[in-house]
Amino acid sequence: MKKLIVAAVLLSMLNTGALYAGEGVKMKDTFDVIFARKSVRHFTGKAVDKADLDKMVRAGMAAPTAVNMQPWSFVVITDRPKLDKLAEALTVAKAHAQMLSKAGAAIIVCAEPAKAFGASQDFAIIDASLASENILLAAEALDLGALWTAAYPDRERMQAVRDILAIPENVIPLNVIPVGHPTGEDKPKDKYKKEKLHWEKW
Repeated sequence: MKKLIVAAVLLSMLNTGALYAGEGVKMKDTFDVIFARKSVRHFTGKAVDKADLDKMVRAGMAAPTAVNMQPWSFVVITDRPKLDKLAEALTVAKAHAQMLSKAGAAIIVCAEPAKAFGASQDFAIIDASLASENILLAAEALDLGALWTAAYPDRERMQAVRDILAIPENVIPLNVIPVGHPTGEDKPKDKYKKEKLHWEKW
């Protein structure tokens, strides 16, 4: 009987999200997270918990990928001098990355064409982009802020990221995603447009 009671309690916790979100905290609805996601450019400067960064990367690795080849790797940066160096180098390369100076961390999503289906760079970029979106949504779910800062396809930006992080030449640094605690200045945008939706034909 005790085993049945314990099993019932665990099942109840799983259904309410308590096992994952903490006692008394309900997990966020998927659609709430999607519609609340925004590009966060203003951070408090507070450090980001390593466990949260791990969850975000795990979410990235859960993304769909052509023939399940998973042609991606992730570089996580929490070192303050390195974050500042990335901010400086990307700003020189005309990327709007100043927010890195206040971000608590950064995740660099890398595409590996040699590991993609058919060794296709296109598939590698697509797969790594899907992983990136999962990371951005995971940040929102964790009450963190994040922003896609493009490295690819700009050669100068990609080389700057490669040089700082010792990324091999055959690996493409797709983006640099600053992650941090948002100040609350950045708000989500309603991007729905009826004219963009086509039913049954164009």
